[in-house]
Amino acid sequence: MTLTHDHPLIVTDTDLQRLERVVEQYGTARNAELVEQLESELARAVVTSPTAIPRDVVTMNSTVVFEDEEAGETREVTLVYPKDANSDSGRISVLAPVGSALIGLSVGQTVEWPLPNGRTRRLRIVAVPYQPEAAGHFHL
Repeated sequence: MTLTHDHPLIVTDTDLQRLERVVEQYGTARNAELVEQLESELARAVVTSPTAIPRDVVTMNSTVVFEDEEAGETREVTLVYPKDANSDSGRISVLAPVGSALIGLSVGQTVEWPLPNGRTRRLRIVAVPYQPEAAGHFHL
């Protein structure tokens, strides 16, 4: 599975350290493809400090509104670590395909998100209503 981006990926050094631990912890055969996708994203990331990251970038524990451009549907989710995931409440794991697609995007950027049937969906970031770093919540 390969994501296609039209943008640089930006992550905080804190998120990078924590996500590298997620990769180590969840890198089993069962999760191998999902972990490889996240590793691929992190490998090309531009890393910055939590205080320097732009307010409109999706970081861990951010709430993000994105649009499926083909379907014209908008969805709001919170990007979380695997242990905090609960899709019923909109808490999407960074190891889920859409989660690894959203990390590091900023408002207005798009990503081609591959579907299991070989098709893709184009997702566009509409808003980041909550970003922990912008709110001064550096402990999340």
